[in-house]
Amino acid sequence: MFKKLRGFCFFWVFCLLFAASSSQGANTILTGAGATFPFPLYEKWIEVYREKTGIRLDYQAVGSGAGIQKLLGREVDFGGTDAFLSQNELKQSHGGILHIPTCLGAVTIIYQLPENPVLKFTPELISDIFLGELSNWSDERISAINPDVRFPDLKISVIHRSDGSGTTFVFTDYLSKSNSQWQNQVGRGKKVRWLTGMGVEGNPNVAQLVKKIPGGIGYVELSYAKRHGFPVALIKNKSGRFIAPTLEALSKAADVPLPADTRILITDTPSPEGYPISAFTWLIFYREQSYDQRSRHKALQLGRFLWWTLHGGQKYNEALLYAPLPEEAIRKAEGIVRALQFRGMPLIEATSGGGR
Repeated sequence: MFKKLRGFCFFWVFCLLFAASSSQGANTILTGAGATFPFPLYEKWIEVYREKTGIRLDYQAVGSGAGIQKLLGREVDFGGTDAFLSQNELKQSHGGILHIPTCLGAVTIIYQLPENPVLKFTPELISDIFLGELSNWSDERISAINPDVRFPDLKISVIHRSDGSGTTFVFTDYLSKSNSQWQNQVGRGKKVRWLTGMGVEGNPNVAQLVKKIPGGIGYVELSYAKRHGFPVALIKNKSGRFIAPTLEALSKAADVPLPADTRILITDTPSPEGYPISAFTWLIFYREQSYDQRSRHKALQLGRFLWWTLHGGQKYNEALLYAPLPEEAIRKAEGIVRALQFRGMPLIEATSGGGR
């Protein structure tokens, strides 16, 4: 009787252990947080990747600044940011944070006007509007650049980001490079001291508020502009050409040598055909993955997902209005993913096995 009971207990313990171990992969959840700029693409990637692998991912679009802080606080497995970490932020990490680019995106100027004409803007005009020095759409400085458009006597209502935002960083970096007045009065940053306008969190909220306010103007990533039916302005680039934010113009803007760590800003591109407010966006993560009692299994799943974004994930970029990574960026990002470690040992065998 005792032997039968012992055998019965052993059988159930074995079943429970087997169930727990076999469900480990299916229940793996990778968490991320950060940039809203690439969120439409990341949302698609998460859906596709789960269908292909069974691995669940949760990404909170809370802004680049919050995403960086959540990774530094080790609250998430990876962060998303349109503003690469500064040297001071890298020093804070105490564990070596790596970056891989995921796509190229455009920061666009959106506005709410009767008949929604396609407008042209110079960096000086954008700066004057977002500094509050140009306050009505009937101002002759706007019509001088857009002589074929009839502008109403309508107040310009500026909408900007209030949170720590990579989109803001890209936008203000562009204005700082192209306009000395902006550089002297506001400068660049994920958060800046705005001199006019109303602040809201996230690309979606900027788009929604501009949509509601006649005369509203703001800046959002291209996919948000198209999703909400806005025209997108042509921006005068460094070569003096007015360029629309097409995928081809994004790729032209990125036709520059890349550093080994891929941390580079491509705003105000010298390319004659490049859109001037273009940017890479990055996923960020720790080089050493054995922190805070993380399992090797989870580290492997993160590595495999990162590898997939560089290959299988790229084919979804264009449909969502993000330009795919240039080959040079993919090669350098592959090397960065290969640098992932667990207790000092590389994870390369598992990550490279993810394939293209």
